Order: sequence, then C-alpha cells, then structure tokens
Amino acid sequence: MASPKTQGTRSTPGAKRAPQPAVRSVRGGRNEKFEHVITPMLTQLHDAAFDDNDWIFEMKWDGYRAIAEVLPKRLRLYSRNGLSFANLYPAVADELTRIKKSMILDGEIVVLDKDHRPSFQKLQQYADNQHLQIVYYVFDCLAYDGKDLTTLPLLERKKILKKVLPKSDIIRYSDHVEGSGVAFFNKVVEMNMEGIIAKRADSVYSIGRRTPDWLKIKHHNTQEAIIAGYTAPRGGRQYFGALLLGIRSGKTLTYIGHTGTGFSDTMLRELHAKLQRIKRDTSPFATRVPVNASVTWVDPKLVCEVKFSEATDDGIMRHPVYLGLRIDKSASETTTMDITAKRPAAKKTRAAKGTAKKTARKSANEVNANGDTTLTINRHKVSLTNLDKVYWPADGYTKGDLIQYYISIYKYILPYLKNRPQSLKRNPNGIDKPGFFHKDAGGEAPSWVKSIPLYSESADKDIDYILCNDAATLTYLNNLGCIEINPWNSTTKNLDNPDYLIMDIDPSDNNTFDEVIETAQVIKSVLDKAGATSYCKTSGASGLHIYVPLHAAYTYEQVRPFAEIVAILTEQQLPDLTTTERSLKKRKGRIYIDHLQNKRGQTLASVYSVRPVPGASVSTPLDWKEVKKGLHPSDFTIKNVLKRIEKKGDLFGGVLKGRVNLEKCLTRLR
Repeated sequence: MASPKTQGTRSTPGAKRAPQPAVRSVRGGRNEKFEHVITPMLTQLHDAAFDDNDWIFEMKWDGYRAIAEVLPKRLRLYSRNGLSFANLYPAVADELTRIKKSMILDGEIVVLDKDHRPSFQKLQQYADNQHLQIVYYVFDCLAYDGKDLTTLPLLERKKILKKVLPKSDIIRYSDHVEGSGVAFFNKVVEMNMEGIIAKRADSVYSIGRRTPDWLKIKHHNTQEAIIAGYTAPRGGRQYFGALLLGIRSGKTLTYIGHTGTGFSDTMLRELHAKLQRIKRDTSPFATRVPVNASVTWVDPKLVCEVKFSEATDDGIMRHPVYLGLRIDKSASETTTMDITAKRPAAKKTRAAKGTAKKTARKSANEVNANGDTTLTINRHKVSLTNLDKVYWPADGYTKGDLIQYYISIYKYILPYLKNRPQSLKRNPNGIDKPGFFHKDAGGEAPSWVKSIPLYSESADKDIDYILCNDAATLTYLNNLGCIEINPWNSTTKNLDNPDYLIMDIDPSDNNTFDEVIETAQVIKSVLDKAGATSYCKTSGASGLHIYVPLHAAYTYEQVRPFAEIVAILTEQQLPDLTTTERSLKKRKGRIYIDHLQNKRGQTLASVYSVRPVPGASVSTPLDWKEVKKGLHPSDFTIKNVLKRIEKKGDLFGGVLKGRVNLEKCLTRLR
C-alpha cells in the first residue's frame, strides 16, 4: 500500500502478530524497539488560547503519543521513539486487531482515573491499575485502505477518521471544536485538564516535524527533565530524597531544579533500582549545582516528567512534582524548557514595599540581589521570595502582605494547626490564576519541618503530610503560595477521632448571605435542643462553619451520623431553602448542609486562615450574637482581623477545650 514515509534504517519483518502475553508494567522495560518507524508530527508551544475560524482545537491528553500501523499482515503500536506498546498495553493492541481495514493512526494512550480524567502516573504504573479504563484517543489518520492521507487537509483527514474508526470503549475518536479556542481552553481549565492543542484546519501532516501549524497551549506547566542524581533520604522516607534534574544544551547538561515529591513507595523503590545501574562518581552538570544534602550522581540517561508552578529568570523550576518516567523520550531530545516566557513582574506597590521591609525588621535576615529575604525564626532560616508579587490584583495585596498577616497572628492560629496533617492549597501566582492542592510536600521541605507519612485511598499511596507546628513552618508554607491553611479535623495522636464535629453551610450562587445566616440560626437551635455547645465562624468565602467540640472522644464513624441527623432536622425546618442532597443537580439552588466533612482526611480552611478570594477575607470566629442579618464574610480581612482578636480575644478557644456528650444529645433530640 502507499503509506507515509518512515524514518529508520531497516523495517521490522511483516508477520502476523502473535498472541499477546500477560500485561507487563512500563517499569519492566523489556519491550521491543522498532528501528523503522513513523515519527509523529510535533507541536510548538504557544502562550495563550485564541479564537480563529481557520483553526480547530483538541484536548491535550496526558499520556503516551502512539502510532498504530494496522496492516494486513501485522500490527505495530509504538511510541514516537519506536518503543513497542503492544506488550505494555495489550488491551489497546487487541482492540486494534479487530479493525478490518488497513490504516495508520496517530493518537495518545491514556489511563482514566476514578474521576474519568487522564492520569500519567496511573498509565506508567498500568500493571497495578488494570481495573482502570485505558483508552487510545485517535486524532489523526495518516493512511487508509492503501491510500496516503498525509497531504490532505487536516479536517478532511479527521472526517475520514471519524467515519472509518470503529466505535469502541478503548479506541476512541478524539473530537475537536472549530474556531472557539478561548472558550474551549477555559472549559479545560475548569475541568483541571492539561491544556489544548490548536491545529490549522487545512494543515497537512508533516512527519517528524515540529511546525507552527500545530500548537500546544498549556494549563499546567509540565517539563521533561533528565535525571542526573539523587539525594539521600531523610525522615521516614526510604531509597532517596530528591532527584536532581537537567536538560541538554548541546553536549552540556544544565541544572533546572530538583523534586522530592510525587512518589509512591513503589515508585521510590523501582526508580532507585534503575538508578543503581547507572551510578557514577562525578557530577554530569557543567557547573556546580546548589545542594544541601549528599548526592549520588548518575549517568544522564533517564527522562522523567514533572509539573511545576513557574520558572525563575534563571530557568529553575519552582516546586516541581514528579509525575513519572518518560519511556518514550530520550535524553538527547530533552533540550528545552517547555514554558513560553517568564511571567511579567507584578507591579510594585507602596504597601508591598513597606510590608517587605517591615517583615525583614521582624527578625534577623539576609537580603540577596533579587530582593528575596531569609528570615530566622526560632533559629530556623526561612527563605522568602517574590514578596512584591501581587496576589490580589483588585486590592493590591501582595505575597509580602500575606506573610506579614500570618506572622502577626501565628500565636492564635497555631493551636488549631499543631499535629494536624495539612492539605496544602497553593496559589503561587495569585488568586486570579489557577491554584492546586499539594499534599505530598514533606520530601522537599527543610529538615526542621515535621511531617507524617499516611496512606491515602484516593491517591493509593503514602502521602508525606506536613505538620504545621511552629511559626517557621507556617511561614515556609506561606512562601510556597499557601494562602489557605487546611488542617485535618483530628491530630496525629488520634487520627480516627476528630476533635470537633463540623456543619458546613455551603450556599449556591442563588442564595444570599442572609439566608446562610438563617440556616446557621436553625442549626444552632437544633444543637441547643440537643444540649450541644457550638461555635460559629465565617468560611472566609461564601458560607459559615459551625463546630461542636468533642475532644477526640468519638470516632468519625460515630460523629458523622449525629451530624447527619442535625442536617436532616434543619432541612425539615427549612425545606425550601436548604438540602442535604450532595448532587449539585438535585440541590436546585438551595443551600447545601454538608455533614460529610466529618470524615478522616477531610479538611476545611482553618479558623484565622486567609482565603484566595477578592478582598483577602479571613475565616473568622463569631460571637453568636453577631450571626444576624447584615453580617458578611467580607467584613473580616487580613487588614482588620488582628485588631479584632486583640479586642475580643480568641472566640474559638472552646472548640479545642470542650467536650459534648453525643449520647445525651441524641437522647434529647428523641
């Protein structure tokens, strides 16, 4: 048949594909590599989404790019560098054998997690995740029924592809939108997906070339990086602490950062074993690399993928998180930072400069040429960077203002954080840019930051949770971009026993805050009838939180049914205003009384925590006399909460001291 030109030196003999063996994990590395392959057309990085009727826009999938040659006497499924995927992902290969017509396809192999989103880590560890759905999303057809299609316009190729591709749960057509790139990208951001691919609608398929006809527009910053070494483990971790990463510049290896997060125990063990085989005595970097621990150097052969928050002017990744090995990429290909440009410096304000200076005066410090500061807090050095970065554009509040607020109130917030695992909600680029949760942060934290490894069912791995036990750790977290501090309801002493019960009043966009207050008053009346002391605080956003002190006397399983009873009794009194229905569709614009926060691992914004919302509002405790119409969460911000505490004291203190008897409460409600 007339097929697209391939690259390589010799072809693999055409033969009928043998039955597939049992699945092997990607980590096995015992797979055929073809020499005579079709190298896919590649994309160029573009900085922003756009609208253009001459372009189409597709989803950017988070997986392995794969070419499928479905020919009369052979099936080949392989990566862009010729690695066979047939044994690694036999479900895909088997499904391709059911296609009767010959065709050559271009697409992406992904594994969908329990939320039906592509997960690169689940794909890499597919041998351990075969219960999850694997999909080959096909977005192009290079040849069909003996005809080369690469010179046809893209839309014609896709039209043919959609018509001839058999319907299957595993082999799926990757659809597109025409013209409306901005709206599509915004939807992708809302779904927290990787990004989009923009393609000129009339573009031909240029084998092996990276052209401006195909553009990738990212939501998440990701980077392919070469592993050059690893540091020694510390704390409770085994095998290694962090990976040192680089990219190629000719024959020179350039340092771009290090990562110590994102690893499961299995990944640590298996990657460590691979690294043992390529150890070396000297650094592969051309210049000295800044490290604060002993390093084992390795030959720069293995390529991994990381995600990161941003890159410095020197090309160093901030807060990179390990995603997995790129078995489909070689070190020689890893030559560029995959980010378009550094974000423009935020406009400096008088308030920002004043705050940075005030913060520096609070403690012994060192200031470098970039204006970054090192504070010494309780003999621990904490590096503060980009203090002038504007976090709240409409208000002019900066990262420095945030850090100064937490420094000023640390003695009030710490009792509610100590020995509680933290779920780190980070907004390192401000509240108008997407934030993300970063739980597994212990690996890259300073040695004096306490942490605890706990198994997470949702992540199916141990997560090294930070414990915010002192002012230095709190400041370290704030410097990571943690505007919001989210502790567990229980401490490390009694992880299965919460210190309090929580009723979370969560309004819809249709509700007023006066209606939230009315709901809180009814919940209080139910709790009063039960004889349960309760405390109220603003969420800092749009709702209210009501706490009942328990002093770890009950398990989560005992607490949650009581919370549900309170929610149901409240709904009975306010049936047109409130609901206990978890489904958004079934709430019908009513206020959701969330009793499900009473579960191990669930978190809410701590009392005195700032929220990443306009106005820099703070989750603030209230006297019940204040919970009346006219109150609003925006009344309490980083600019006035300290004065309020100094005047009224800590109104939430009883939450940690009191203890309600739930058995007696149930008896009273009956």
